[in-house]
Amino acid sequence: MASDPLTINDFPIRSHDKVRYGDTDRQGHVNNAVFATFLETGRVEILADGDHPLAASGCAFVIARLELDFRAEITWPGTVEIGTRVASIGTSSMTLEQAVFQNGKIAANAKTVIVQMDETTRKSSPLSPSAVERLNLLLRSAPDA
Repeated sequence: MASDPLTINDFPIRSHDKVRYGDTDRQGHVNNAVFATFLETGRVEILADGDHPLAASGCAFVIARLELDFRAEITWPGTVEIGTRVASIGTSSMTLEQAVFQNGKIAANAKTVIVQMDETTRKSSPLSPSAVERLNLLLRSAPDA
């Protein structure tokens, strides 16, 4: 992801999550593991649209890789905003770029490779043309750094 400061406006998909007291650790900030939960909140906006499922029938999405860079602490109480966009689309996979913000300040950014898997064979399965079309609408428009 770019070294320039990202803002929530850099992402076509935006979601929110509440910071819970139980999310905090001994230092009083949100535990690192919770950042992955916030990223999941953003991913499901794309992957789990109940009216228009992205996964083909008999398939599900699995995470093959997650790169997560911590940039600032998140504190309780409060909320976070999660921005999500598609970085690239493969035959059976996609790469998402995400960022987590609190009070307008970036706290983390991530890249996640997600693969469509056939639930019977447990092997990768090509994305449908309609899924590729929908993902193309969310492709990142900013240049790579």
